[in-house]
Amino acid sequence: MPESADTPRGSLKVYLGYAAGVGKTFQMLADGHAAAQRGVDLVLAYFQPHARPDTIGQAHGLEVLPHRKIEYRGKIFEELDTEAVLRRQPRIALVDELAHTNIPGSERSKRWEDVQVLLDTGIEVWTTMNVQHIESLNDQIWQITGIQVRETVPDGIVRQAAEIVAVDVTPDALLNRLKRGAIYKPEMVERALSGFFKGSNLGALRELTLRQAAHEVDLRQSAYDETRGFQVPRISEARPSGAVDNQPKERILIHITADPSTAMLIRRGRRVADYLHADCTALFVHQTPELSQLPAEERQAVEKHLRFARSLQIETRILAGIDIAKTVVDFARRNQVTQIFVAHSQVGLLKRLRGKNFTEDIVRLSQDLQVTVVADRSRRQASQ
Repeated sequence: MPESADTPRGSLKVYLGYAAGVGKTFQMLADGHAAAQRGVDLVLAYFQPHARPDTIGQAHGLEVLPHRKIEYRGKIFEELDTEAVLRRQPRIALVDELAHTNIPGSERSKRWEDVQVLLDTGIEVWTTMNVQHIESLNDQIWQITGIQVRETVPDGIVRQAAEIVAVDVTPDALLNRLKRGAIYKPEMVERALSGFFKGSNLGALRELTLRQAAHEVDLRQSAYDETRGFQVPRISEARPSGAVDNQPKERILIHITADPSTAMLIRRGRRVADYLHADCTALFVHQTPELSQLPAEERQAVEKHLRFARSLQIETRILAGIDIAKTVVDFARRNQVTQIFVAHSQVGLLKRLRGKNFTEDIVRLSQDLQVTVVADRSRRQASQ
């Protein structure tokens, strides 16, 4: 069902947790029952029970739509049937596991893309996800757990949520659930305890989840206040009565290169921009007249990073300039940038002698600007 010009977009509600088994799906289903009892037209569009009896029992009594079955490599997989939901047109659709990657052969590669289709047609969606799947937190999660999360959701999707419900349980309670077999099958428990479910991991992830939920609330409160012509003061921004606020708006510039560490740099810049309520731009500067004249491998890496920045709702710019560092700094000054984010240079001695250390050059030319040089911790740890 295509979106019409007068169809309001559906709202998104996210149940956010810090690990499997905290109760995200259970809480979503419980809220679904409460809404259905009030007469709300609601369906369970996709549900992943993970053989958890309590969660399976909570789904009983809700209208359940059939999943789409797809054959892949001789096996049958079940996915969200987006078309079935569109035909049914409920007021609310419950969709488990927002970060899920659809099986090859699906119309869309990611479940969050399916959810976007439902929202576009005016259907309200309630969904579940863990904090480690938020794209801009990917590097932090790796540093906390040592695990590289592959399935991620763009921050902009989470930011669309009208409501975020932080589903919380203490790490001790979660570990008790795990040990009694309420989360995984018995043969998987020991592996989980020695991996992702270490107590230190869970405590750090829980704290990160609560901070993230508070941050999202703060972003929505700021937007709410600005539409009404006033701003709730923050402690860090308190001024004496009658003082004039001449503080410039924060503007962050991220220097894009072909280096793989650029993805980490983009995430870091996006996070800081969110916390400062700052504008954020990613800039790539090249010495050739056209981007197409770059070596194929470099061009593909740069284009990948630019697409990634845009997926995080960062404005991207491409400029040509012989002196890359000077072009970056001049752009920053023209556009009232307050912070430049650059990756720690990994160039060797020969390139340093040839003046190819863009990081040092940007720092040297930016005496009147704040420059944040971000080290790639993954490289440092990998070398140890």
